[in-house]
Amino acid sequence: MNKKSIITALLTLVALAGQGKEIPQDWFKTDTITIRGRIEGYDAERFGFTSMECYFYDVMEKDNSTLLLEINPDGTFEKRFSINYPRHMIFSFFGESKVGFSKIPLFARPGETTDITVKQNECGQYECYYNGGASKDVERWLKSDLRLQEMCSRLDEFKGEFSEANVIAEQLWLDMSARIDSVSHRNHFTPMEMQLAQAEMQDKFAFSLISYALAYADRLTPWQQQPDGSWRQIVTDSVKLRLIKDVNNFRLLKRVDFDNPLLLTDEFFYFTLSRVHWARPNQETSLSGVEGIKQRIRNSHAAYQELMRTDHLTLTEQLCIYKWMLESIEEWKMNEEVFPLFLSSFSHPYVRQKAERFYQKEMEETELTHQLPEGAGIEIIRKIMDRYPNRYLVIDFWGLGCGACIISIQNSKNLRAEIAKRDDVKLVFISYDKTAGGSDAYKKFVSEWLVDEETICITVTDFRRLQELFHFNGVPYYETITPDGRRVRDDLRINGYQNFDVELKRLNEKLK
Repeated sequence: MNKKSIITALLTLVALAGQGKEIPQDWFKTDTITIRGRIEGYDAERFGFTSMECYFYDVMEKDNSTLLLEINPDGTFEKRFSINYPRHMIFSFFGESKVGFSKIPLFARPGETTDITVKQNECGQYECYYNGGASKDVERWLKSDLRLQEMCSRLDEFKGEFSEANVIAEQLWLDMSARIDSVSHRNHFTPMEMQLAQAEMQDKFAFSLISYALAYADRLTPWQQQPDGSWRQIVTDSVKLRLIKDVNNFRLLKRVDFDNPLLLTDEFFYFTLSRVHWARPNQETSLSGVEGIKQRIRNSHAAYQELMRTDHLTLTEQLCIYKWMLESIEEWKMNEEVFPLFLSSFSHPYVRQKAERFYQKEMEETELTHQLPEGAGIEIIRKIMDRYPNRYLVIDFWGLGCGACIISIQNSKNLRAEIAKRDDVKLVFISYDKTAGGSDAYKKFVSEWLVDEETICITVTDFRRLQELFHFNGVPYYETITPDGRRVRDDLRINGYQNFDVELKRLNEKLK
């Protein structure tokens, strides 16, 4: 078969995936999954780790999370959590494994139990063996070395012009297609495995093309410090910048089936949604209130369809608007006309069902604070509460390798000095390192920028436990704990220091 025939055959498979071939009727379903198994010959000291983690992004949920898979001394493990659709997930040890084994890939469907045995293969390397379930059905795909993300780096890291980028994108599509064809033939992919590989390719292709475009715009609008010390974006080339709004520069997105539900299985899809949302050449409205929202939604409908060259709102486009809806709680809580405007965008039955349930849950929510979550790691928070009774605690979760965290801490030094004069609130900075207490680099930064603050450095594993308890997977992240030891609701918690006094005053008034 020549290259042209191969590509034609692959594109046919893509079309079949979009029509739902091989996809079960209950593909979208909210249910728990259980992951259990055992690592043969496990010894914590010999392996170099006692847990593995997975950054968990679910496009149907408002908050992301980190899942921690704790490994027992005998090598057994078990984890149970809820998902909304089948997921390709990877539990990894982000460190230096002493035995070469560092990740467990799996494919999980709602309602299933995935049983995994990790043991040495005939070459002496540790390998995952799946004992039934969805992972067993697509085992060849899970273990295949497609390297699609690696291949895409030449596009999303490209710094040239749009015309050159589209040439690279064209070749990338051909190369990824050929790569899938080669690996699938060698590993004897089933039809479902081929569809999953194709969906993975499409998702990563869309992500890379739009990432290139957004980086292109960023290079033309750098931030520049003004004489008064503030920062402002400037435009260095307005002619080139207009290219970002030209849908012809995104014409290769036509090759991606944005209605394909298998796109959601790829771990990159959450980020692809964000890229699609920000890449749309949308004209914002000057109108405010309900009329402004109506206009923005109409603009979004038109812009998405133009960007993807479709005559309807695809599943991906509906999910973009769904995420927008999740972030607009305050708007539709204040005006009953707003939520129906979002709801009218959802023709996909599952998206519409999730939107209605989320709306109902939020409208029924009357509590402003909640009990602290229970689980491993919460004792760290309780010890802080014991040290500072009768105060609000504003906890700043941060990391030395997080640029946004560093800038926030450096820029807020004077603001924090004023906050420190208050006797009703205490700022607490929690970070992580390989060992509790922190590295020399951590101690140096703290001595320069956080010398008079309450700083706590815990192990990476303990930090991951807190991420799981408080449902976050990125930093900086903030939590607010009330003087009576309760967690403040998401929409009321204090996020940063720029409007600290105003936000704390609002919170006090709400809690009266």
